[in-house]
Amino acid sequence: MIRPFLVLAGALLAAPPTFAHAFLSHATPSAGSETHAPPAAVTIVFTERVEPRFSSIEVRDAAGAKLPTGQPHAQGKAETLSVDLPKLAPGTYTVIWHATSVDTHKTEGKYTFTVLP
Repeated sequence: MIRPFLVLAGALLAAPPTFAHAFLSHATPSAGSETHAPPAAVTIVFTERVEPRFSSIEVRDAAGAKLPTGQPHAQGKAETLSVDLPKLAPGTYTVIWHATSVDTHKTEGKYTFTVLP
C-alpha cells in the first residue's frame, strides 16, 4: 500500500511546473518613480517569456487620455517588451499592461510614474 503512494508522490514532485504566468519583474521608468527627464520609452521586464503580438502596454496621462505608443516590441530578451513614448510634459502617467506568456497564460497590471517640471 505504501509503495503506490511513494510512486505517486515521486511523480508529482518530479513534474515540471505548468502554471507559470508572466508578471512584472521590473520596469523603466519604475513604478512610483519621479524623474525630471521625460523617458523616451516604457520598458517592462516580465518573469516569463511573453508573446508581443498578444500583449500590450498603454500609457495614459493624468486626464486618462491614451498616448500614442504603437505596438509593444521585444527588447532584447523574450521577457522584455517596450513601447516608444512621445515627448512627455510634466505630470503623472499610468502604465497599463496586459501580458500573454508563451504558454498562453494572461496577466495584467498597472502602475504610475511622474515627470517633474
